[in-house]
Amino acid sequence: MLAIQLDATGGPEALRPVDLPRPRPSAGQVVVRAQAIGVSQAETQIRSGALPFPLPLPAVLGGEAVGEVVEVGEGVDGDLLGTVRVGVTGGLGAYAEYVAMPAAMTCPVPAGVTPLEALAGAAPGAIALALLHRARLGGGETVLVEAGTSAVGGHVVAHAKEFGAARVIATAGSPAKRRRALDLGADQAVDHGDPAWPDGLPEIDVVFEAIGGASARRVLDRLVPGTGRMLFYGMLSGEPAAVTAADLMDRGVTLVGCSGPGWAGQVFGTHYPEMLDRLGSGRSRAVIHETLPLAEAAEAHRRLESRAVMGRVLLVP
Repeated sequence: MLAIQLDATGGPEALRPVDLPRPRPSAGQVVVRAQAIGVSQAETQIRSGALPFPLPLPAVLGGEAVGEVVEVGEGVDGDLLGTVRVGVTGGLGAYAEYVAMPAAMTCPVPAGVTPLEALAGAAPGAIALALLHRARLGGGETVLVEAGTSAVGGHVVAHAKEFGAARVIATAGSPAKRRRALDLGADQAVDHGDPAWPDGLPEIDVVFEAIGGASARRVLDRLVPGTGRMLFYGMLSGEPAAVTAADLMDRGVTLVGCSGPGWAGQVFGTHYPEMLDRLGSGRSRAVIHETLPLAEAAEAHRRLESRAVMGRVLLVP
């Protein structure tokens, strides 16, 4: 089968098409004939070595796929054979024509939703829902959504008022993206490419922190003392949020780390099927920026790293 292999961390060119044996399902797994594979910003950082990740090289990247179940492992209901499931691998292996995934981490594609729409919306939408639930908005808050047109950030912007936000401020790095953030429901869009961008912010109740680095410390200064909270879930800068315990004590604010096994269990155990239900009912919408052939995975990474993408980039075998 065609797969995309990473032999050593580096630029997009480090991703190369290879012929590998089709995977066999372990106990509890299914193998799907992939109809589409998701590509994420985090995967570009894993490929480059910028994001710490246990990566046994050579490796096939990719954590999301949708496709027809063609084989099931021990302990998996045989009725899944022939059905179309969308799900996550739990780490690696999705940049391939056939993908093994834990059956428990797959869901049926809802009626009225295409397989590509289900794949594009499920994982980033589930992360966004988990963030919004964790924020515990009580109504009337001002929230800041960094990277407000990214795969996750776009869903946070689109649903923040549903969860109780009164005012939504989004950041984006281009005029087109800022217009898109306003279309998604933001009341204001600011340019996070401007080094002084945090200085013009009003007081913020909740920040969905996706950039990391030094700007996170400056955003912290805009949090409402005593009740403000920062939900840290991304490192688009390639660096963790430069926030110390002393910084938190000075303002009496809360930093919530949204990562790790417990967080992932909540995202994919609870909010992943919740997001698929929303897609099926029309309460949420998937945004596909572009589809590319599987063999062009390196180009997909280049597109994401250009920061011009609004929505998901998908690979199609």
